[in-house]
Amino acid sequence: MPLIENCNYTRPKWLFNGHLETIYPSLFRKVSAPVPQKQRISTLDGDFLDIDWYRQKAGKLVIISHGLEGNSTRSYMLGMVNTFLKHGYDVLTWNFRSCSGEMNKQVIFYHSGATYDLDIIVSQVLEQYEEINLVGFSLGGNLTLKYLGEKGAKIPKIRKGVAISVPLHLSSSSQKISELENTLYSKRFLRTLKKKVLEKSHAHPGQIPVEMLKNIKTLAEFDDYFTGPLHGFSDAEEYYEVNSSLYFLDQIKVPTLVLNAQNDPFLSKRCFPQDLPKSLNQVYFEYPKHGGHVGFSPANPQKLYYSEQRAVEFISQDF
Repeated sequence: MPLIENCNYTRPKWLFNGHLETIYPSLFRKVSAPVPQKQRISTLDGDFLDIDWYRQKAGKLVIISHGLEGNSTRSYMLGMVNTFLKHGYDVLTWNFRSCSGEMNKQVIFYHSGATYDLDIIVSQVLEQYEEINLVGFSLGGNLTLKYLGEKGAKIPKIRKGVAISVPLHLSSSSQKISELENTLYSKRFLRTLKKKVLEKSHAHPGQIPVEMLKNIKTLAEFDDYFTGPLHGFSDAEEYYEVNSSLYFLDQIKVPTLVLNAQNDPFLSKRCFPQDLPKSLNQVYFEYPKHGGHVGFSPANPQKLYYSEQRAVEFISQDF
């Protein structure tokens, strides 16, 4: 599919760079959403997944996946929840392992390619809905695209997908977020990730090399010592290569939108393929000039965030 070039997103004038566009909504956006119905799903390996249901007796469902160290209550998640509820969808948001406020039971956590957990969620709801749509932010966007590629046309009820601020190529994006100008973000992620590793080590003594934590200065190093090995990969690079959604796009069989802002401080150049779209039949790419990372704040505060506008437009549109 050709690149979508008629983007009409205009950022607020005072959010004049990608960092401000990223930080402002993360810290200051407040969203009120209906109180969800909580459900805990057991996994076959003796663990659990916590999900939030927003039901209004619709025949169609949207499943929303959050980003790195996010959860189902983040403002970007709730904003998307409200948008789809207003357009007549049921919505399900879910928390990756260790992200719901309670540490998960197994020694593993979650990672960018852990599609087995998304598959558990989809399997739970298949018989309840006529159609299912997937939306993912950042890491959850990578997870969503990889899942759609892996499944191809095997689940007819999955109708569409939307991935927002997606690190399509994990290795180069990991290098990007470790650059000096992104120190604020990487330190914030590392602080919570290290805390989880320490907590996990108490429940699984001797299985996690916590002595290495003092040497970890970047997310790539964290993935090299922890994320990769804990999830069966030899190191960070193997983990990145196996799970980068860029390599699964040509296997996607349902209409899917990738929305990446060109000034996203987290994304490398490989997250903006220029020639690849021409060879894909179902994946649409939109690269607004502005937006930041999981930003897309509206210039008019009464309007939808652009990511929400595009997600509901794309999923509601007939192809």
